[in-house]
Amino acid sequence: MKTCFKCKKTKSYDEFYKHKQMGDGYLNKCKSCTKEDVYKHRHFSEAREKILAYDRERGNRQNKEYLKLYREKYPKKYKAHGIVARAIRAKKLFRMPCEVCGNLITDGHHDDYDKPLNVRWLCAEHHREWHAKNGEGLNAF
Repeated sequence: MKTCFKCKKTKSYDEFYKHKQMGDGYLNKCKSCTKEDVYKHRHFSEAREKILAYDRERGNRQNKEYLKLYREKYPKKYKAHGIVARAIRAKKLFRMPCEVCGNLITDGHHDDYDKPLNVRWLCAEHHREWHAKNGEGLNAF
């Protein structure tokens, strides 16, 4: 058990991020306090514009040419992904745990892109495994 220096609550070690440089190997601030601080910093600090500019320039985003080719090559797939994203935002569709392992961080998987709201929820690992075994979903092109 460990006490968060911010909220002063005593919690189990799995409620703290690991941090090699700390004496016990865990950060002194609990995960919920850390997440709250990060949210406030990213959304309400004076550095917001600088943070957003950094995010836009990061290397994890595909360039515009690649995105254009992807959309042209997989129009149904692109459209289905957008439909799912909008349904989640509108609270018409809800993310579920991975149907294989129960992981809470999941992707919506389409067996058939002609049925965009018919998704299976898989974690990244099981989603990759599914595609490695089965290839593309039906009607991706």
